[in-house]
Amino acid sequence: MRWLRHLFSPSAHARFPAASLDRIAGAIAAGERGHAGQVMFAVESDLPLAALWRGVSPRERAEHAFAVLRTWDTRDNNGVLLYLLLADHAVEIVADRGLHGRIAPAQWRQVCEEFGRRRREGDLEAAVLAAIAAISALLATHFPAEPGQARGNELPDRPQLLG
Repeated sequence: MRWLRHLFSPSAHARFPAASLDRIAGAIAAGERGHAGQVMFAVESDLPLAALWRGVSPRERAEHAFAVLRTWDTRDNNGVLLYLLLADHAVEIVADRGLHGRIAPAQWRQVCEEFGRRRREGDLEAAVLAAIAAISALLATHFPAEPGQARGNELPDRPQLLG
């Protein structure tokens, strides 16, 4: 069954038109003004056949994307990747080592569970925007922006469409 979902999954471009990508990028940029973290959103419609054959899990693929997209490459090791694998209806959050001990795994799971609930309601973009807002709220609480300190944008705000 998984093979069929991956072979016939609609493209990420079809699920996220340009206007949707713009709104998501805007939400990431707005959220980053309130915290010292860096947020990235990546979406993949399906796995490459070799990864599918090897039985790569959505979590493994998210960790791979975290590395390939260099989400870890921030000054304070505070990058967070929100990863969506459309064919598996899976969402994963991978946080850099600077956030370990500040934000509990249960808090990340709660964001993913809420994402799943909203996705099942039928509005994928709204689910992504709510997850970005929740991630930003966690970062603002546990990794607040320093008043008066301008920070550069270390990771692109534009969603990354993989594959």
